[in-house]
Amino acid sequence: MAKRDFYEVLGVEKGADAGALKSAFRKLAMQYHPDRNPGDTDAEHKFKELNEAYDTLKDPQKRAAYDRFGHAAFEGGMGGGRGGPGFGPDFASSMSDMFEDIFGDFMGGAAGARGRGRASQLRGSDLRYNLEIDLEEAFTGKTIEIDVPTMVSCETCEGSGAKPGTGMSMCRTCQGHGKVRAAQGFFTIERTCPTCHGRGETMDQPCTSCSGQGRTQENRTLSVDVPKGIEDGTRIRLANEGEAGMRGGPPGDLYIFVSVKPHDLFQRDGADLYARVPIEVTTAALGGEFEVPTLEGGRARVKVPAGTQPGQRIRLKGKGMPVLRASQIGDLYVQLDIEVPRNLNRRQKELLEEFQSLSTKDNNPTSDGFFSKLKGLFD
Repeated sequence: MAKRDFYEVLGVEKGADAGALKSAFRKLAMQYHPDRNPGDTDAEHKFKELNEAYDTLKDPQKRAAYDRFGHAAFEGGMGGGRGGPGFGPDFASSMSDMFEDIFGDFMGGAAGARGRGRASQLRGSDLRYNLEIDLEEAFTGKTIEIDVPTMVSCETCEGSGAKPGTGMSMCRTCQGHGKVRAAQGFFTIERTCPTCHGRGETMDQPCTSCSGQGRTQENRTLSVDVPKGIEDGTRIRLANEGEAGMRGGPPGDLYIFVSVKPHDLFQRDGADLYARVPIEVTTAALGGEFEVPTLEGGRARVKVPAGTQPGQRIRLKGKGMPVLRASQIGDLYVQLDIEVPRNLNRRQKELLEEFQSLSTKDNNPTSDGFFSKLKGLFD
């Protein structure tokens, strides 16, 4: 029986582009797939016909030959019709291409790997560097130099891995494709070439400085810009500052993990700062003032109102931390801890006893009210 025109088989015009061919093939291949039509010889025939047509038209060289000579261009076993009525090697190859086209976008298959496999396989590793800074440095921001042991491109071979003066040859195992195929029953498995590791070429002689890797070990000094307001646990990414890739592959990235040391006075919560300051009981009762240092290098005056209670906080607006990548500044909260005097001499005791005898309920409303309620519960 005479073969149908390949464009007619796929249901597309002769001038259809690659996208139209793929779309038509996907739709019809799913319709006539043997798994969806068990025992249907007509569907099986159409499925093989689809694979043969698409295998020819998706290849620019085969398509040009077909457009000029038709089916005669592949007589003698040159094209997709070589397999005959059975499931031969070309059918398995077409099946592999079909699965790549249909599922490659979802499974990261060989179709996608052909476009990105070599670069991703040879990409250098990402590096991590732990950087510890003071709270003052987090407040002001700073440019810090760090030493990073890493792999850099070999200067002798300029990253190629080949000895200077020698070249690269096409890999004989994969014929330059970077991948090899192995038929396993109904399917064809594609994997990275074990000889060239996906490059498609092998070096004639390896570089003596890097043993063919295209990179060497070296300590690099890098400048890291730590922005003001940075928080503990923030990660800074330096693109392309990681390890150099194998044999000219792209470098990885360097990730700086920032930790902020605990401060002797301040505790941080986002953009706000907290400080606990002990004051004398007389200052809390009569009122007063004192000064606290600030991270910007100055001093802030704290006014204590008369009758201040333990744990009371006084807010100093705009004396906290700057907000990362913003023009806002947090606040400083000073918590007052009232210190009860100890080691009293006789005169001090006499004065406190006299003060106690003169105290009224208005002087201690909270404690008087509490014990009044407590007495009621006992009664």
